[in-house]
Amino acid sequence: MTQSAIAGFTSGTWQIDPTHSNISFSVRHLVTKFRGSFTDFAATLTTGEDVLDSSVSADIKAASISTGNPDRDGHLRTPDFFDVENHPELTFRSTAVRYDGDDLVVTGDLTLRGVTKSVDFQVEVGGITTSPYGQTVLGIEADTTIKREEFGLEWNSALETGGVLLGSDVKIHIEAEFVLDQQ
Repeated sequence: MTQSAIAGFTSGTWQIDPTHSNISFSVRHLVTKFRGSFTDFAATLTTGEDVLDSSVSADIKAASISTGNPDRDGHLRTPDFFDVENHPELTFRSTAVRYDGDDLVVTGDLTLRGVTKSVDFQVEVGGITTSPYGQTVLGIEADTTIKREEFGLEWNSALETGGVLLGSDVKIHIEAEFVLDQQ
């Protein structure tokens, strides 16, 4: 993929549209996966003349975690997991954008529970269009996998039959619409 392959690409500052975006995750639980999402977040995308000169920053309220189960959500907010009282936000700040073959990769610093690690998001640009309200809208999907223990999310429970309750890998999936700031 090249910049010219992104029809309508333009430089500028874009704000995430939270009503048309989703930040979700999945992690192994026993023999299946459970999923959750964050419902309170903000992000700014700054596109350069060249797509490789772009950057993104995101802030997510840790207490907005939602798995569809209030008891589990409450446990995830405790010091066993996100410790939202002491670490109210998760943040991402990009440090580089590059191509890996035809794929776009955004590298950046992810901070969770006060621990910052570099992660790579595989990014797919869904396109750029004009909304019915006259706004220029950019759609993306981004994926990465992190090891939760590397971010201090170490709680687990040994199983009588061997193994542990929770897997180590957490898959993060983002579907986002960004709206170009009108100048």
